[in-house]
Amino acid sequence: MKPTHFILTGEAMALFIACEEGPLEQVRRWESGIAGAELNVAIGLARLGHSVSYMTAVGDDSFGRQIIRFLEENQIDTSLVQIDPTRSTGFMLKGKVSRGDPPIQYFRRNSAASAINAQQAAACLEDVDGGFLHMTGIFPALSAQTMEASVFLMRRAREIGMTVSFDPNLRPQLWPGQEAMRQALNQLAGYADIILPGIKEGEILCGETTAEKIAACYLERGAQAVVVKTGAKGAYGASKNESFQEPTFRAEKIVDTVGAGDGFAAGTISALAEGLSLRESVRRGNAIGTLQIMSPGDNTGLPTREQLIHFMQTTPQEE
Repeated sequence: MKPTHFILTGEAMALFIACEEGPLEQVRRWESGIAGAELNVAIGLARLGHSVSYMTAVGDDSFGRQIIRFLEENQIDTSLVQIDPTRSTGFMLKGKVSRGDPPIQYFRRNSAASAINAQQAAACLEDVDGGFLHMTGIFPALSAQTMEASVFLMRRAREIGMTVSFDPNLRPQLWPGQEAMRQALNQLAGYADIILPGIKEGEILCGETTAEKIAACYLERGAQAVVVKTGAKGAYGASKNESFQEPTFRAEKIVDTVGAGDGFAAGTISALAEGLSLRESVRRGNAIGTLQIMSPGDNTGLPTREQLIHFMQTTPQEE
């Protein structure tokens, strides 16, 4: 396999995971980690052997230094990480639950990453020759500057021949309203070659209730491929030449659903970069998404290539 170079942009945050169930304000013991949707994808790609650069900004503080060290430990290029001495690194709390999604609270307002502008982001694409740019809808939600930077990056990447993938990854609490979120994310989707919405996200963004119609919505806007995540049913993939429903893999036990979509994205776009078919790519995405929901951390379930191959060879897909 010839490694593909991926560039990802987003906000990495310090993470505190509750060691006991209950409301966040009652938790007494926490485990620390690192979080961020784009960061999770970056880790997934790096563990599969690809070359990965991650652009973000952190404060000149202990959280920022922890993030940089974490990136280095995961073989992710940190040359695009900026240190802002005037702002702090964001962090978040995540609760522990026996079922369903855990409660989450963010502390990221006016963070270092929220101040990244288009001029700073331009450094991402200097001397770039091909490869992938992966973006989500979280970074543009942080501020007017990061929205402007996102538009610049995605448009410029297309101009210089990169493949652009986009996961809407809705965070309504970061937007002033649902209509503003819908308009902004659909604008960004218009610059993407590959779009990876969830079925509920597609309902909000496209006003459609089926994976087929959500995929058609974005294919008509110019996407080359659309993969709609359909939860326990797996994912629906579509291009101008084909469409299919690909079942997910069987999970022994669901521990934590956070990060599943990021694992799915890492699996899908890494396989596409390696020349696999859209269906084979979605199958890999389903496999890594399943591995991730069997792990308690945001990115601890992301596999090496050897672990991925073993899982896909030994684990049945759902009927």
